[in-house]
Amino acid sequence: MEAEITLTVDGARRTLAVDTRVTLLDALRERLGVTSPKKGCGHGQCGACTVLLDGRRATTCLALAVAHDGARITTSAGLAGTDELHPLHQAFLDHDGFQCGYCTPGQICSAAGVLDEAERGWPSAVTANITDITDTAGAPALDAGEIRERMSGNLCRCGAYPNIVAAVAAVAEGRSR
Repeated sequence: MEAEITLTVDGARRTLAVDTRVTLLDALRERLGVTSPKKGCGHGQCGACTVLLDGRRATTCLALAVAHDGARITTSAGLAGTDELHPLHQAFLDHDGFQCGYCTPGQICSAAGVLDEAERGWPSAVTANITDITDTAGAPALDAGEIRERMSGNLCRCGAYPNIVAAVAAVAEGRSR
């Protein structure tokens, strides 16, 4: 059985007919040609398919496309304007936050979600006492431990974790000034 859905992907409104069993990842990659989210494990465990779904991090391999009719999806490719890099893209370049690059789009989308969640004042599992470690804007301080915890759903087969943490920390530091 097919259903017609509309998705706004990286600012472009797209309408397509999909089988009701198709994942959002397969709809993006195979039907719309959006290759930024990667097909990794297919079980929501690696984070390679992470996008921002209506502004929040989501693994698209676990989401049915029909359940997100009308959704706004931002991929790593859609984070920045056409002539400039997003600060996370630049930080990943500056800090060698990738090696093979397969996980990078998911890592960058997850990092964008992490920064937004922290800015909103959402604690993580390792936030000791939110009132004691906030910056002047009221957001949790994103030290290396916080970043590692918040990014823990995104795996890097190459082991570039220290550089990924450094990249996210650099962008977080720039936002807190």
